[in-house]
Amino acid sequence: MPISARRLLLSVPLLFALSASAFAAPLQSASLFSDHMVLQRDAAVPVWGSADPSTEVTVKFSGQSVTTTAGSDGTWKLSLKPLKSSATPAKLTIAGGGKSITINNVLVGDVWIGSGQSNMAGRATSYAKRDETLDALVKHGSFPTIRLMDGGPKPTWVETTSTTIPRASALLFPFGERLQRELDVPIGLILGAVGGTPSGSWIPPEIFASSDNCKASIAEFTKTFDPARNQKQYEAKLEAWEKAAAKAKAEGKKPRGRKPTPAVGPGESLRGGKIGGLFDRYIRSAVGYRIKGVLWDQGEARSGVQGVDQYVMMSELIRGWRELWGQGDFPFLFVQKPSGGGNAFTNDDPITRNGEPFSALPQAANLAAMSGEQRFLYVRLMRDNPNAFMVPASDLGATIHPTNKWGYGNRAAEVALSEVYKTGTQAYGPMYRSYKVDGNRVIVSFDQIGKGLAVAHSDTLQGFSVAGKDGAWHWADAKIDGETVVVWSDKVASPTQVRYAYAANRRWANLFNKDGLPATVFSTP
Repeated sequence: MPISARRLLLSVPLLFALSASAFAAPLQSASLFSDHMVLQRDAAVPVWGSADPSTEVTVKFSGQSVTTTAGSDGTWKLSLKPLKSSATPAKLTIAGGGKSITINNVLVGDVWIGSGQSNMAGRATSYAKRDETLDALVKHGSFPTIRLMDGGPKPTWVETTSTTIPRASALLFPFGERLQRELDVPIGLILGAVGGTPSGSWIPPEIFASSDNCKASIAEFTKTFDPARNQKQYEAKLEAWEKAAAKAKAEGKKPRGRKPTPAVGPGESLRGGKIGGLFDRYIRSAVGYRIKGVLWDQGEARSGVQGVDQYVMMSELIRGWRELWGQGDFPFLFVQKPSGGGNAFTNDDPITRNGEPFSALPQAANLAAMSGEQRFLYVRLMRDNPNAFMVPASDLGATIHPTNKWGYGNRAAEVALSEVYKTGTQAYGPMYRSYKVDGNRVIVSFDQIGKGLAVAHSDTLQGFSVAGKDGAWHWADAKIDGETVVVWSDKVASPTQVRYAYAANRRWANLFNKDGLPATVFSTP
């Protein structure tokens, strides 16, 4: 054999070895396992990453050493046993294949995800100008035991400093700060939120595709859907928008509002884009990272899917997030919508300082036109989904973007302290439990009475309405009787239904508990 041929044959194994090393996967952890991270206390903590196939990988932390082997696809995953809370910075090491990774400044506490649309996405620096309590947090400088992470394809943790606090969520950060202050444990806050987005953008796409409830809603909607009418409505909206845009351009102004999206059919996105696309972009990378729970603020943009309402979409979103995380029915908190709309027990409290002024009842003629369906929807979500808790918001200040983000964050923290951490905090006002009819009177019983039922701003309790078999609603007289409220109307001899504060704007409703928290909207079947 010629020498050159022999050299080529001898070099083949070397070439293969060089080729294999050139494409070898270096030892890596998922990017969210980074310096400054917070690991969830009191629960098994998954850790994962990649390496060469069959590489033995060992993770060491807090006296534990756990080993696994990378699979044929190069991925590895293991779990640390439950960890105790610790505010002392520690190191987590990952070793395998002759390489090692050291993750520094690791704390152990509680991890919360904040998601939704603009009221969650809005940054602290923007709202601090109009929120003096939030401004004080922003100017505080640093919170060594609170860590922040923006969700995305390759998320990493950062410390809370004078540089990072202004970019934190104006809602999520006060929520975390209150929890840290009350519980004295490190808090990790993961943010994934985009303004103006519907819940349909945040449901895992595979959950939406397989959801029997979504399919049933779409099928029912399809029965009465008129494609031709839908197209005409789109064309009319487009024509109006184009005229307004042309006028604005002629006046040297920018057109107001979004250009209408083309007409879509049942089960399609009303906004365009992929259903679940924002979940994939901002949340998917965190799936499986051990968390304490989720805080959600979204609703103005509804579901964004033709034929699926917000109640169904949010119920499936909550179920879907929990299913993918695989850690059971973790707490899911959501802010009641619409924002504000009601009076506060007192405006001297920094949480409720922006509550609406108390007002007289609207005329009875306007009662039939009132609708509290959207506000009541969030009560239903809490009632029908286990371990899901509404953050009452009627007394916190209105507008699409309430300015008292510190108040909203602290009210959400009070709900978490009450319902998740069981600290004894009173987070809710009176909540409807049951009713019974006694002649022409309805006796309503409540949970969450706290220190007792109370009337604010007036000697007259108002906000209740009753209806008989004809379904016509009438304002009702009402009075507190111990732990119940007695309701009646001279116009309804035999009442069959009762409502309270059933309207988006409910500044005239004035039932509270003596803890200063507003009674929750309700409507009996």
